[in-house]
Amino acid sequence: MKHSMNQQTRRGRGPARRIGRTLAFVLPVVLVLSGTLAVTRVNWSGNSTDPVLTAADTSVGSPRAAKRAPQDVLRDKLLTELQEEDPGVALTHLQQAVNGRPSLAKHCASIARALGQAAVRVYGPTRAQSYARPVCDTAFATGVAAAHS
Repeated sequence: MKHSMNQQTRRGRGPARRIGRTLAFVLPVVLVLSGTLAVTRVNWSGNSTDPVLTAADTSVGSPRAAKRAPQDVLRDKLLTELQEEDPGVALTHLQQAVNGRPSLAKHCASIARALGQAAVRVYGPTRAQSYARPVCDTAFATGVAAAHS
């Protein structure tokens, strides 16, 4: 007796096989391209990914802006954040910037002091002091105290 086989499996041309072959060709291409794109977006320099500290921000605008030091750019950005949001957000971003770019650590206290003084002007001494936290030691609180007296 002859065993009859399904015509579909004997020919091997079913839709599942076509889909499998398509995936076998397309999937490696997609993985290679996505991996290549991911590698190009990695910050290999070790610098912070904070857009304020990139060369792109300092080169936009006047030639004078290109010569500004990173700490000055950061201070201006944080002072703007302090006015638009609150000192807590600015202090958090200051800590992240210093952690991401250790060369800014020597400027941390002066930036935090400037934030403290600006917080007093915007929020008053009592409310400004409520945002104090141990970023750059107690420089923010020192700035609040200096602006209050």
